[in-house]
Parts: sequence; C-alpha cells; structure tokens
Amino acid sequence: MHNHSPLRFLLVFLGLFLLFYYFNIAYFSITSHGSHYLPFFDEHFNYIRWFRHLLLNTSTTIINWSGYNAISNDYQLLVAGRGTIDVVYSCLGLGVMSFFVAFVIAYPKDLKPKLIFLFAGIICIQVLNVLRFVFLVLFWDKKSKVILDHHTIFNIAIYIIMAITLYFWVKHDDKQVTAAKH
Repeated sequence: MHNHSPLRFLLVFLGLFLLFYYFNIAYFSITSHGSHYLPFFDEHFNYIRWFRHLLLNTSTTIINWSGYNAISNDYQLLVAGRGTIDVVYSCLGLGVMSFFVAFVIAYPKDLKPKLIFLFAGIICIQVLNVLRFVFLVLFWDKKSKVILDHHTIFNIAIYIIMAITLYFWVKHDDKQVTAAKH
C-alpha cells in the first residue's frame, strides 16, 4: 500500500513541524505591535486574533449556558464572582496543532483518512483547550499559594492524549495492511 521509509517520514514530519511552528511565531510577530509589525497583515489577515476570538467567544458561550455571567474581550475572559484569565499566544495551542498537523501530513496514508483525522484531531485539541479555559476561569484561584503551571500541565496532557490517538491511528493502518496481505 504505502512504501515510505521511516527516515523520509521523520524528515518530512520535522520539516513540516518546524515550518508550521515558526510560521505561526513569525506571523504573530508581524501582527503584534513591535519592531516587525505590519499593520496591513494585522488589520486584514490576522488569523491568530480571529482564532483567539473564536476560542474566547466559545468559552464565554459555554459558561453563560452553564448559568454563570461571563464576558470576554480580545484577550480576557471574565466570570462574575469567579475569576479572569488572560488568553495569550501560548494559550492558543498552535504549537500542539503544528505537531499534530505535521505528523498527520507526513504519515504515509491516503488523503481521505488523513483529512478526516486531521480535522477531527484539531477540533478535539481545541475542544479540550476551551474546556481548560472554562475550568480555569471558574475554579482556578490565582491567589492560591499552590504553584500550578496550567500551560505545562495542559501541554503534557494533550501530548499524552495525542500520542495515544496517533498510536491507534497508525496501528489501525497497520492492521489493514496486514489483513490485505493475507
């Protein structure tokens, strides 16, 4: 079915991951006020701002549906009587998505299963991200003396879930190839 070497997969995966990861960082740089700022891209093609807006509005809607009073702006989510979170670039999951997308594209499978898995995976990553925002703003006490790096915890959890999911996705393909040979 597919006759690709592991080295080819690894090189394509690493190349795509680095491309996606650093493209997002570079794009963030040109759409953020600073030394590399390009107003045209910020005003017309700022997908990072649009994505943050989508995540914040989705989180706000879920919280409001849950009976709380939540509002959001371009960077913050506030729940009356609960808390506030600031959603910065590192909260968006673009690095995690870069890893996932690079792996799926690089893995030797037919286009249709790749696309289905790709879109389902991105949606699942971001559903978990939105749930993180909701739980943080409702239950996280910034004044607590307990040091909790929710970014690191979330990334570890997502990478574990992703590794398990990718393992079964790859193994599913191996089972089909083995069955076809018999």
